[in-house]
Amino acid sequence: MSDAVNLAEMTERVWATVGEDELLHLTARMVDIPSPTGEEEALARDVVGYMTAEGLEARAQPVAPGQANAIGVRRGRGGGRDLLFYAPLDTAFAGRPDEDEPWIDLAARPDQVAKAVIEGPVVRGLGAHNPKGHGACAVMAAVALARAGIELPGDITVALCAGGMPTDARPGGAGGQNAGHGAGCTYLLEHGCTADAAIVAKPGGVSWEEVGVCWFRVTVRGLLGYAGTRHVMEHRNPIVDAATVIQELEQWFPEYARRNASGLVSPQGSIGAVRAGWPNKPTFIPEVCEIDLDLRASPRTPPLEVRRQFAAAIEEIRGRHPDISVDWQMRLAVPGSHTEPGEPVIASATRGWEFANARTYSAGTGGSGATEANVLRLWGLPTARVGMPPPPAPMRFSGRFSMGEAHNRSLGVLTRTLIFAALDFCLSEQREGREMGGLS
Repeated sequence: MSDAVNLAEMTERVWATVGEDELLHLTARMVDIPSPTGEEEALARDVVGYMTAEGLEARAQPVAPGQANAIGVRRGRGGGRDLLFYAPLDTAFAGRPDEDEPWIDLAARPDQVAKAVIEGPVVRGLGAHNPKGHGACAVMAAVALARAGIELPGDITVALCAGGMPTDARPGGAGGQNAGHGAGCTYLLEHGCTADAAIVAKPGGVSWEEVGVCWFRVTVRGLLGYAGTRHVMEHRNPIVDAATVIQELEQWFPEYARRNASGLVSPQGSIGAVRAGWPNKPTFIPEVCEIDLDLRASPRTPPLEVRRQFAAAIEEIRGRHPDISVDWQMRLAVPGSHTEPGEPVIASATRGWEFANARTYSAGTGGSGATEANVLRLWGLPTARVGMPPPPAPMRFSGRFSMGEAHNRSLGVLTRTLIFAALDFCLSEQREGREMGGLS
């Protein structure tokens, strides 16, 4: 019997210890514990309790006040490669009216509220798909190996970490200013939790490279003014000028994406916030309007080069609009990253994907999503990212930005992918040794 058949049969035996409905309910359990960035500790401790009850060596790792990582280990017998399953714990939004409204209409978006609702094969609620559904799959893959009594040569570690979202500290939230951007993942690695390779459970097919994240703040300056005297006194409204700058940047973003597209990525740009004036006294014209934007970075475009390209774009805007006063600064720089596609963990993740999806994998291009795979790779871990396939039928918010709906079929496929990949990666050394005559 071939190794491929052995792995397939072993994967199905491991998968038989769990099921899609159990995954659905574990995801719902995680959704029901709010975990906006900076407030992940309660969820981390609950996940640790679950993993402990299922036979993993589990512990909560405090990161900052209100923040903790959840770590679970399925010990191997020794002498083999260790593998890390990784997913974040935090949601980008809070799911609360005091923080998210009016920017999100929570009454119309149950997928953005931290309350799980199961409707047939679908679980809906804040983070049900990303990150909590993906995290549930990572946990369940390790739990299934333990339930099936599989003892691999190396350890399987599950790390669900705080501070994964691309966000600074929330107003009034827990944690320090550096609450997000992979803070929990960095802390995990700094404190000795590592492996020979990692698989990140996040949306998408199998990927071996990520874009980085660069934030810029553009400041447009004007002259203080007043509605009652604008017709008789000198003034300049920076909000009006900012509208011109915004339109210029929106026209430049596609050019930037075309210039920097390569490999699996096509890094995009987007304006996310504009601030100016006093909502309680719009009678007065402010002197400053600020524009905050996110500019993604290819693994082959370091942040310094991104900064130079952005500086050149601003200079062109100044040249076309010499009467507008524009300044800028770079506020964040997280480089993109790349793992060689020939690395064993990429091959194992790909074979796992092909087994679980029952078809040949073809890598996609045009990606612009960033994950903590960047942190793992920068620390020297060859890293694959793999996510759930699309649901078998459209869900309520399909086709819109959501991250709050997961189908039990998709959860099951990802879990089977991770189980197969773990077996393949951790047992491949034995197979290679046997082929070379090193094992009897």
